[in-house]
Amino acid sequence: MEAATGTFQPSAPAIVGRGNWRIRGSRAAALVLCVLTLAGCATAPAGGRAGGGAGDGFVADPLEPFNRSMFAFNDAVDRAVLRPAAVAYEAAVPIVFRDMVGNFFGNLDDVRTVLHQLLQGKPAEAFSDLSRVVVNTTFGFGGLADVASEMAIEKHDEDFGQTLGVWGVNSGPYLFLPFFGPSSIRDGFGRIFDIAGDPLGEIDSQALTNGLWFTRAVDIRLRLFPAERLLEGAALDKYSFTRDAWLQRRRNQVYDGNPPFDEGDREGDDEGDDEGDDEGDKEGDK
Repeated sequence: MEAATGTFQPSAPAIVGRGNWRIRGSRAAALVLCVLTLAGCATAPAGGRAGGGAGDGFVADPLEPFNRSMFAFNDAVDRAVLRPAAVAYEAAVPIVFRDMVGNFFGNLDDVRTVLHQLLQGKPAEAFSDLSRVVVNTTFGFGGLADVASEMAIEKHDEDFGQTLGVWGVNSGPYLFLPFFGPSSIRDGFGRIFDIAGDPLGEIDSQALTNGLWFTRAVDIRLRLFPAERLLEGAALDKYSFTRDAWLQRRRNQVYDGNPPFDEGDREGDDEGDDEGDDEGDKEGDK
């Protein structure tokens, strides 16, 4: 559940296309623009806990030197390219049109979610998101209007990394990806499939594909401005804050907001209770 990415196409929704499973050089260049340095920063820090796979507890950060270097690299690219573009986009485009853009990509994102709901064995949620696609495509002018939300049809967000987590694949160490931001070994592997199956790759015009990639990246970046202010104001160590917040958020996403109880937390609580009881007994003896 991340400032999150999805799989999108510019026409009526359809399940992920099969025809183009290669990432061409120009398409990879478009992916560079999708810098998600701040993805997942909108939640509070979680003290390094995370995961998302069966049996996950603490997720170590053995790759921290590499991760920190990639964090600095992404931050530099974001400041030089994506953030200025998002600022200009906000200033030049009226909010009503920006909302249409967001709704359009969100509708296409729901298509990916339907597929992963089915892969995760959640037919009821899949039907809900399929209903959103049908309603917004039919009555929302191809997804430009979010009619489904007005009808209180719940929106979800799923990707292949979450599906792997539901299947019991451990998240592995935290991994900060160049250009894409916070991830893990498992989610990095899942991202390959999400990118390869992106319907944007089915468009004949590479210029249009790249334009849609860039527009989506700028729209996502604009929506991360509140998280950016939170990060700037609250974090002494931006890297640690981003990592811990993302890990907590990702764990909640995999478990649909209801992660299993962590034995480490209970042990900590028990120790705290025992210490409190001992102190109380000492005070009573006095």
